[in-house]
Amino acid sequence: MNRSIIKTLALAFIATVFAASLIAFPQQAFDASIRGLTMWWEIVFPSLLPFFIISEMLIGFGVVTFIGVLLEPFMQPLFRVPGVGGFVWAMGMASGYPSGAKLTARLRIEGQLSKIEAERLVSFTNSSNPLFIFGAVSVGFFHNPKLGVIFALSHYAGNLCVGLLMRWHGSTSGDNSISKRSSMSIKEALRALHRTRLKEKRPFGKLLGDAVISSIQTLLMIGGFIILFSVLNKLLYHTNITGFLAEGLKSLLLILGFPEKLSIPFISGLFEITLGSQMTSQVAEASLMQQAIITSFILAFSGFSVQAQVASILAETDIRFLPFFTARLVHGCLAGIFTMLIWKPIYEGEKFNDYPANTLPVMNLGQSSWLTEIYEMMTTIGPLITILGISIYVWLYWKRHFIK
Repeated sequence: MNRSIIKTLALAFIATVFAASLIAFPQQAFDASIRGLTMWWEIVFPSLLPFFIISEMLIGFGVVTFIGVLLEPFMQPLFRVPGVGGFVWAMGMASGYPSGAKLTARLRIEGQLSKIEAERLVSFTNSSNPLFIFGAVSVGFFHNPKLGVIFALSHYAGNLCVGLLMRWHGSTSGDNSISKRSSMSIKEALRALHRTRLKEKRPFGKLLGDAVISSIQTLLMIGGFIILFSVLNKLLYHTNITGFLAEGLKSLLLILGFPEKLSIPFISGLFEITLGSQMTSQVAEASLMQQAIITSFILAFSGFSVQAQVASILAETDIRFLPFFTARLVHGCLAGIFTMLIWKPIYEGEKFNDYPANTLPVMNLGQSSWLTEIYEMMTTIGPLITILGISIYVWLYWKRHFIK
């Protein structure tokens, strides 16, 4: 029996088991589906849509090329990627995953990145955004705004280290033949911006419409993955598959000095970061530092849900998924290590632990961080933005395909 037949049988078996699980646990699957939809509806769609649209516009107008020329002396020596990678990195950190993958794939399609450069870039430009780290995780799950500082420092420092490590991925011959500038050149950057703008033949209205349609199509795909993996994670738990996998992890956790109760939240976090982080914050047997280390790993690994979104985006190009997956494992380990190293000097040193996890602090949460305020606002107005965005998408799609 060849490998192709085995793969076919395995996929058919998995799909059948998944369908049977949906029939066996309809209420649990429905609740998980609503939970995933709510996350996408309130937070993911309204927070990512502006970044996606603006990114498409900036690429079309040549601003990304302009930034690329300016950042060439910085990005090439450190990460062995063209200067445009600096724009992708910044947008990835600001908007969160999978923005880095979407922008990397777009630049690869346009020929601004070689295959190897794209694989290096996508490995460290997909990260959690500050809004999710501070709003959802530190405040929403741990009720501890100051814990977000630990998560953010370990997360972004780990991502930076991944980028430095991935510079050794691939050979120099796989790089684009781009001049390695030793200094910034405003004049050359302006020339590159003008040349790119002239190459863009679409009028402004067409460019804007394409940006909206492309962005919303990507967000609809992301929403499908979020709902799917939310349901999958719940079904794995109720079919005791999560518990079975956790049994093999308990010994390792005990060796590391972690309570075995963290095993199930950790396995859940490997599939979906939101549920994994929430379950980790509820393990009373673990210390706050142990909870933070596990949560940092989950945020950096980003879960199979996000990785499936990235794999779907990269499938449109020749960018391989394996380097990205390897980078996520490395990022998870580094984020956990950084959390352990900075815990005492930063968290305990700054007296951030005046209140334990899972209890509301005496201080007013509204004064803790503007990111927290934005997150709370997004949960209120997010659905309205989502409805407006989808309505515009339907109107544009109808106008282009049905009105002659």
